[in-house]
Amino acid sequence: MKKSPVVHFEMPFKDPSRVIEFYSKVFGWDMTPMGENMANYILAGTTDTENMQSTKPGEINGGFFESSEENNKYPLVTIRVDNMEEAMVEVKTAGGKILSGPHDIPGVGQYTSIMDSEDNRVSLLQAI
Repeated sequence: MKKSPVVHFEMPFKDPSRVIEFYSKVFGWDMTPMGENMANYILAGTTDTENMQSTKPGEINGGFFESSEENNKYPLVTIRVDNMEEAMVEVKTAGGKILSGPHDIPGVGQYTSIMDSEDNRVSLLQAI
């Protein structure tokens, strides 16, 4: 079976200015606020990219989402899959649940949120 790599991480934030300052000062990350039309999401550039993909094997970029009662308050990882429909069937067959999706992310691909067999929220991405 082909391995599906982790390609993205996300973590919640409470204060956008504080999280931007912390990760840029401590780790040198490029922190880019996406604005209200993108739900105040903040991109975290941790490595160099080309066509939105890391140029260094094993290194990934991520982002931060606003923490609230309605959304997940814990870090999560995104796993790249070759075929979203097949992956969703495999998730269900293995005892996981589909939480939402698939959703199209313009210029990126399809995104689905799942719950694994241990109640961990995980994201799946089928890149364009």
